[in-house]
Amino acid sequence: MEKTPGGAVRRAAPFFLSPEGLFFGLLMASVLVFVLWPIAAIFLQSVVIEGRLSLAEYVHLFTNEAGLLWNSVSVSALTTVLSLGLATGVALYLTHTRLPGKRLVFGVLMLSIIAPPFVSSLVYIMLFGRRGLITHQLLGLNIDPYGWQGVALMQTAGFTAMAALLILGVLHRVDRRLEHAAHDLGASIPRVLLGVTLPLAAPGLLVAAVVVFIRALSDFGTPIIIGGRFTALATQAYLNVVGLFNMPRAAAMSIILLLPALAAFLLYRRILGRTNVLGAAPVLESARDRIGLSPGVQWILALTTWGFIGFELVKYATILCGAFTRTWGVDFTPTLGHLQALSADRLGSFFRSLHYSFTAGAVGAILGGVIAYVLVRKRPPGGRALDFIADLPYIIPGPFFGIAYILAFHNPPLALTGTAFIVVANCVYRQLPISIKAGMAALAQCRPETEAGARDLGARERHVIVDIVAPLMKPALLIAFINTFTSTMITIGAIIFLISPDTKVLTVDMFAEIKRGRIGEAAVLANVIIVSVLAVNLLFSWLYLRRSKT
Repeated sequence: MEKTPGGAVRRAAPFFLSPEGLFFGLLMASVLVFVLWPIAAIFLQSVVIEGRLSLAEYVHLFTNEAGLLWNSVSVSALTTVLSLGLATGVALYLTHTRLPGKRLVFGVLMLSIIAPPFVSSLVYIMLFGRRGLITHQLLGLNIDPYGWQGVALMQTAGFTAMAALLILGVLHRVDRRLEHAAHDLGASIPRVLLGVTLPLAAPGLLVAAVVVFIRALSDFGTPIIIGGRFTALATQAYLNVVGLFNMPRAAAMSIILLLPALAAFLLYRRILGRTNVLGAAPVLESARDRIGLSPGVQWILALTTWGFIGFELVKYATILCGAFTRTWGVDFTPTLGHLQALSADRLGSFFRSLHYSFTAGAVGAILGGVIAYVLVRKRPPGGRALDFIADLPYIIPGPFFGIAYILAFHNPPLALTGTAFIVVANCVYRQLPISIKAGMAALAQCRPETEAGARDLGARERHVIVDIVAPLMKPALLIAFINTFTSTMITIGAIIFLISPDTKVLTVDMFAEIKRGRIGEAAVLANVIIVSVLAVNLLFSWLYLRRSKT
C-alpha cells in the first residue's frame, strides 16, 4: 500500500509490473545473457559433439592427458603457498613494524598490480635466460632455466603484490588490544603473531589464497613463455582454440579447469561462513599502538619485504633498460631503434586499448552501482540469485570466460564475435563483481533515512538517485571505474580469444612480440602500458582528492 500526493491510499502494483521491477528484469536478463549463457554454452559444447551427446573428450582427457590437470593444480598450489608467505611478510612489515620505507613498499605494490601480464616472464628471460644478464653475462652459466620451477617463481612474483594488498586490508582491522592482551599474559611475539594476529586475519589470507590459486590456474601465458616442456591445462586449452580449432576439446579442458577453481571458491565460502572475524570491527584509537616486535622478527619481515621489493624494482628497471638496448644479452649498446615497435598499427592498438578501457570502466562502474542500489535498497525477489550469478565471472578462469564467449556469441541471433562490443562486454562482466561489492559497501555507509526523507518531501525517485545516492556512491564508482579500466588495459586471458585484426589491443601485441623473441620491442610495449595505466590512475585519484578537499 502507498499514499498518493493527495493523501489517498492505493494498492501498490506487483514488483515486476512496476517500473523498478521492469528495470530489474532488464538487469537480470543482461547478467543471464552475458554470464550464465556463456557458461551453459561451453558446457554444451563439451558434451554435444556433432549433434550427439558424448563424453568422449572427458574420457580422452582423463586417460591420455591426466598429467595436465596435475601440472596445473600442483604448480598453482605451490604458487599460492609462496605468494601467501611473501605477501603475509610484506603486510606484517607495513602494519606491525616501525621500520622505514613503507611508502615506497606500498607504492611498489600498487605499481605491481597495474603491470601488464607476462612482464615477470619477460624479465625472467632477460635476467635468467640462456643469454640472461645474471646467468650468462655475470655468472657465465649456460643453463636451461625453463620449466615448472620458473613458472612457479614468476607466477609468485606476479601475484604477491595483489595478495599483500588483500591481506593488508584485513590486518589493518585486527584489534590490537587482543595482541597486547596475549603478550601481557606471557605469549612470545612469534606466538602472538601465529596464534592471535594471523588467525584474526584468516579471512584475508583465505581470500588472497583463493584469488591467487584461481589466477595461477588460469595463467596460460607464463607456461608458454618460460615453461619449456612443461605444459598446463590452460595452455593446452588456448592452443586447441588458436592452433587446432578443436572447440569440443578446448571446452572440455575449460570445464575441468573450472572445477578446481570452483572447489576452492566453495571451500572459501564454507570456511569463511564459520569464521568469527573478531578483527572486523574498527579498532579504537587507543588500541592502534603496534605491539613491539623482537629484533629477530623485524629482521625476518624486513628481509622478506625488501627482497621482494628489490626484485620488483629490478624488474621495472630491466624492462626500462631493455627498451633502449640494442640486443639484450649480446649487445648492450643504447639505442632508440626499438621505438619502431610503436608503428601506426601498434599505436592503433594502443588507442583502441584506451578506448575499450575507458568505455568498460564507465559502463562497469554505472552498471555495478545500479545493481548494488537495486539489491541493497529495493531487495527485489531473485536478488540473491542475481548477486550469485554476477559473482561467477570473478572465480571463472580467464581462458574459460573467453572460450565461453566465442561459443555463446559466434552464431545468430547474437553473432558478436570479432566486434568491439564483445571485447568490452567481456571486460565489464568479468570485473562486475568488484563493482557491485564496492557499491554495496558504499551504500552500507549511507543512511536510508536520508533518501526516505527526500521522498517524503516530494522528490521523485530519479532525483533521489541523482542528487543523493550518486554523490554518496562517488568513491565506490571511482574504485569500480579504476579497477575495470586497469583490468581492461592489462588483460589478455579472456579477450585473446575474442579479438580480430580490427579489435586488436596492445597486450596482445606485446604477447606476440615475446613469443617471437623480440625482447626490445616487447619491453617498449610493456613500458607504454605501464606508464599509461599509471598516469590514468594518478590523474583520476588526484581529481577525486582535489574535489574532496574543495
